[in-house]
Amino acid sequence: LQLLNPKNSSSKRVTITRVSVQPGFEQPRHKHDASEQIWIALSGSGLLLLENGEKPFSSGDVVRFEDGDIHGLKNDSQTVFEYISVTSPPIDFGYAYKEENGECRG
Repeated sequence: LQLLNPKNSSSKRVTITRVSVQPGFEQPRHKHDASEQIWIALSGSGLLLLENGEKPFSSGDVVRFEDGDIHGLKNDSQTVFEYISVTSPPIDFGYAYKEENGECRG
């Protein structure tokens, strides 16, 4: 669910998205050539999918990806994993989320 983006705010510098990842779902490794992201884990646990492997990511953790960093996420738990994503400069992620419930499409 995009909480803040250039379509619903006068801010042109950031997109803030609340992401819910269902158990067993994976956001494949990808990169953003011209945007950095900060992810803040709210609840649950999962695995960050990085260029050179995986790293545990759970409630309370914060991670930053620079422009061009390879990243993704796998929810390898039995519960929903939720995190906030802050992207700058903004990207419209509307294509990637079911706005009605904030879940990742998959």
